Amino acid sequence: MANVTAAMVKDLREKTGAGMMDCKNALNEVDGDIEAAVDWLRKKGLSKAAKKSGRIAAEGLVTIAVRGTEGVVVEVNSETDFVARNEEFQSLVRTIGSVALEHGTDVAHLSNCHYPGGATVAEAIANAIATIGENMTLRRASGLKVTHGAISHYIHNAVADSLGKIGVLVALESTGNTEVLAALGKQIALHVAATSPIALDSTTVDPATLEREANVLRDKNAGKPANILEKIVENGLKTYYKEVCLLDQISIHAEHAGKSIAQVVKEAEGKVGAPVALKGFIRYALGEGIEKQENDFAAEVAAAAKG
Repeated sequence: MANVTAAMVKDLREKTGAGMMDCKNALNEVDGDIEAAVDWLRKKGLSKAAKKSGRIAAEGLVTIAVRGTEGVVVEVNSETDFVARNEEFQSLVRTIGSVALEHGTDVAHLSNCHYPGGATVAEAIANAIATIGENMTLRRASGLKVTHGAISHYIHNAVADSLGKIGVLVALESTGNTEVLAALGKQIALHVAATSPIALDSTTVDPATLEREANVLRDKNAGKPANILEKIVENGLKTYYKEVCLLDQISIHAEHAGKSIAQVVKEAEGKVGAPVALKGFIRYALGEGIEKQENDFAAEVAAAAKG
């Protein structure tokens, strides 16, 4: 058996982030071979990660990566908000954003893409789980691209550069002044973060959502003559569009008071020097749609005491 020194344990710990005793055991198992010990710990780490996979991960970070006329937004979840302040986790999320910008936003494909340093994205996440000690998941990723124009973005509740709780991308298509376009896009991104639109315009609202809204209007006005009822539904949906469709919403910015986003975009064409089209937006709010588990702390303590 090789003589495992304190320096070897320290070196392995710095390479892997694993605990001191784990590093010592790994070196003993592989007769002091540092690289083999790294692999031994990775295998042990993956086993630990698998045990944590059942835990609900609804915290974490949203990141945005932009390059020229394309951008992506990615959400990586963790179990606790505390991990969002961990520099290793922040680096992981930011790097996954860069990989998505390079290789696309399909999560299954992205998980198998090369992660800087030799692993895949999925392996990098598993290694982080083993090191940090919390379950983590690459939940979702989306992107926008224009041929000419600007991709603007905004991060709300930022904890570090390009990382926060809400991420918004806005795509503006135009051959005009890109600096003016970028500023306009940033304004719209701030608006999107604040108002949470569900669609770009009335034609892109999910049909099931639209039918549900129409049914609510019909039920509220049941008993009225058919022709009047349909008029009520029609007017009610117009009001609904102003609430949930980005182009129909009234801008939150004081300088555009009373004007819809569609009007704001149209009026900006003079400064931009060319027609402008708002092609799309993406808004990710951390953990939205995830059912968070409510733990009974007293029960947990009692269970731990019995163990």
